[in-house]
Amino acid sequence: MIPTRDEAIAIWKKYNTDEALYRHALAVEGVMRYFAEKMGGDPELWGVVGLLHDIDYQLYPDEHCFKARELLEAEGLDEVIIRAVQSHGYSLVNDVTPQSDMEKTVFTIDELTGLVAANAVMRPSKSVLDMEVKSLKKKFKDKHFAAGINRDVIVQGCEMMGMELDAVMEDVIMGMREVAEEIGLKGDVTVS
Repeated sequence: MIPTRDEAIAIWKKYNTDEALYRHALAVEGVMRYFAEKMGGDPELWGVVGLLHDIDYQLYPDEHCFKARELLEAEGLDEVIIRAVQSHGYSLVNDVTPQSDMEKTVFTIDELTGLVAANAVMRPSKSVLDMEVKSLKKKFKDKHFAAGINRDVIVQGCEMMGMELDAVMEDVIMGMREVAEEIGLKGDVTVS
């Protein structure tokens, strides 16, 4: 089964209660939809993968991406979703190599959405709406800023996708702008 967005949210909420994790899921969903439209993928399918990519993280952080298969199979979800969810943990927690455009995208953008969000909350505007690649790239190069973000995964993902880092950063910012209010990063762009 490939769930609707509402069904995917209900599945997510069955296993998770953390609001920050939910905003992250919504951010990844928004960026996945953005990339799907750009790359000729199915925005609904890609969005569901974005929503559910961390389905097991709150309950099973030490078994992240492993328990996901069990939970999603129990929900009757299609293998294409399960494999994509697992592949975002490639080289970090498993060896499920991203193969499809959808899998390569979720692998690449997961960490990058976290960097964009961290950068947004540090800006005077507290917004992603006025963020530029130049600002994000500066934070990307500063290893002390959002130190938990794995920059090597982002670079590896860009290589997998055959895209330059700047282009992926631009697309992630644009995808997050589309869901800025929902993820709490609309801020106030009148503040400078």
